[in-house]
Amino acid sequence: MSRKNGIKLTFGKGDAVVIFTCIMLAAFIGVLFARTAGTDKGETVAIYQDGSKIQEISLHENTEILIENSYTNRVMVKDEKVAIVESDCPGMDCVHSGWINGKGRSIVCLPNRVEIRIEGEMESEVDFIVR
Repeated sequence: MSRKNGIKLTFGKGDAVVIFTCIMLAAFIGVLFARTAGTDKGETVAIYQDGSKIQEISLHENTEILIENSYTNRVMVKDEKVAIVESDCPGMDCVHSGWINGKGRSIVCLPNRVEIRIEGEMESEVDFIVR
C-alpha cells in the first residue's frame, strides 16, 4: 500500500490473476517460438548481390566460393553450414557472424552488398487446427 496524492493503491486478488495469466501466456508463446525457430535445416544457400540472386548451391555440398565486387568475400559451405570465412571489407562483421545452418538465417556484408541466405521449405513441429 502506498499513498500518492491522497489515493490509496491496493493489490487485490484480481490483480494477481491477471499478472499470473500474462506470465503463463508469455511462457507459452516463448516455448512455442523456441520449439520452431531454427530447428529446420535449409536445403540451399542463396547468394544475393545488390538484391539479385547471383548463385544458388546445395547446403549438402562442401564447396568454397569467391564473391568479388568492391571487396572480396570467401564463402565456405561445409558440413551443412555456411560462413563468410574471409573478407577484406572494413570491420569484417560478416566474418564475425560465424557459421549458420537454419532456414531463414543469413549473413550480410554491407560494404560488398552481399547477402548469404539459407533457403528451403519450412517444416514446423507444431500443428495448428483451424475450424
